[in-house]
Amino acid sequence: MFLKMLTTQLKNQDPMNPMDSSNFAVQLATFSGVEQQTQTNKLLGGIAGQIGSMGMAQLSGWIGMQVRAAAATAFDGTPITLSPAPEKGADRTVLIVKDSGGRQVASQDVPVSGADIQWDGKGAAGSALPKGTYSFELQNYKNGVLIGTDPVQSYAKVVEAQSGPNGPVLVLAGGAKVAASDITALRPAA
Repeated sequence: MFLKMLTTQLKNQDPMNPMDSSNFAVQLATFSGVEQQTQTNKLLGGIAGQIGSMGMAQLSGWIGMQVRAAAATAFDGTPITLSPAPEKGADRTVLIVKDSGGRQVASQDVPVSGADIQWDGKGAAGSALPKGTYSFELQNYKNGVLIGTDPVQSYAKVVEAQSGPNGPVLVLAGGAKVAASDITALRPAA
């Protein structure tokens, strides 16, 4: 690269009005600096790739375990552990359950606390919902007025770890993909 830039510079120089030797030396130093920066960027890219691979190796131990994240969760008939986080000042909270198409299929009042709850897969009429993937939201009310709706984190089994453009990604049972950095808890599978 350095030699190409030097050759181009020499070809395009006016022989009747040559560049001052000090300016020429500055340009050569600049060309050399650009080449060194290019090599440094390549080395840093290689190091970043190695670090990403190390993250994947560490995450491989998570396969088969349950992680907590705000992601769609597969329901197979077994209750799902949810971790609602009510907004400050809420005096009533309602769990909203949506199917994979985003349609609300159930809602129920839940305690205004940060304690985990078990969702048993019951629909709006109290009947069992079919196996599938569901997402959860928490509606927060204060004095009967809705003050916010937030996603509810749930526990799901990790079935695969992948490399993503922004770092390692975990694939959960049911197909949801979650960035490893979005995981807030890890526990052995039940």
